[in-house]
Amino acid sequence: MEFTPVWDVPIALYLFLAGLGGGAFITSALAAWRHPNATIARKAGRWIAPIAVAVGLVLLMLDARAGFQNPLRFALLLHNTGSVMTWGVYFLAIFEVIALIVLIMEIIHKKVPHWLDLLGSIFGICVGAYTGCLLGVVHTFPLWNNAILPVLFLVSAVSTGMASVMLVTVIESPKEEESLTSVNAIHYWLPIAEVVLVAAMLFIVNTAGAQAHATVVSLLAGQFAPMFWIGFILIGLVIPIIIDSIGKFGKKPNPQFADVCSFVGVLIGGYLLRYLIVTAALPVTIVVPAIM
Repeated sequence: MEFTPVWDVPIALYLFLAGLGGGAFITSALAAWRHPNATIARKAGRWIAPIAVAVGLVLLMLDARAGFQNPLRFALLLHNTGSVMTWGVYFLAIFEVIALIVLIMEIIHKKVPHWLDLLGSIFGICVGAYTGCLLGVVHTFPLWNNAILPVLFLVSAVSTGMASVMLVTVIESPKEEESLTSVNAIHYWLPIAEVVLVAAMLFIVNTAGAQAHATVVSLLAGQFAPMFWIGFILIGLVIPIIIDSIGKFGKKPNPQFADVCSFVGVLIGGYLLRYLIVTAALPVTIVVPAIM
């Protein structure tokens, strides 16, 4: 079945970068709390967080062309408190302000208080979950309208945010990356959780009607199958799980190269997850009876 997606690459990138930014901030806060000497990881997260979210917001505005032609349309979102998009505006705005304040404090070498890191992490979680809720309120798309999607996007946001910070760290200082035991311990389980959540989501969606079944088929055996199985599942989840499992229970033959492959794979998988969710979703056909 052919269907032109409502959203495309810019929105997928926006969802990816917004979640990644929230996850990067959480990672930097965790590193600052549990590993005070891990300066590279802390700084990397504090730089990545506001930049990723800002770039994502620019992509969102570019996609919503009318936003530049009539900026007041964005201001109207602030008044509709019953809208998930309005919640998102508040979450993103507050998170971006906190992330920028923390970055400035980092640049001027002023210690960031733990309460500010905690507050930023809370809004980072809100941003990560909101990206799933934004799609979930669209009832006509079964792939979007399910309770698992916000949880899946949040787990993926933390995973990609950690991967981005750890990628910078392992390139700059492999020894520091190895010392981040708390971050590595959490990150090990996130791709595994994603596998479980994706399987559960597809199982639930598949039972939601003909269009929902067609969506799942297109992902598993149709036009999106190569991207789903090779890009998202193999590169984005299975290979990182295997690499991290070897490191957890044995010794990697080339630790730095293996870690780079793992973190890059997670980032690729995080983007492809959102791209597939956005573009593969088929709407439910609503039939309106004719009025005689």
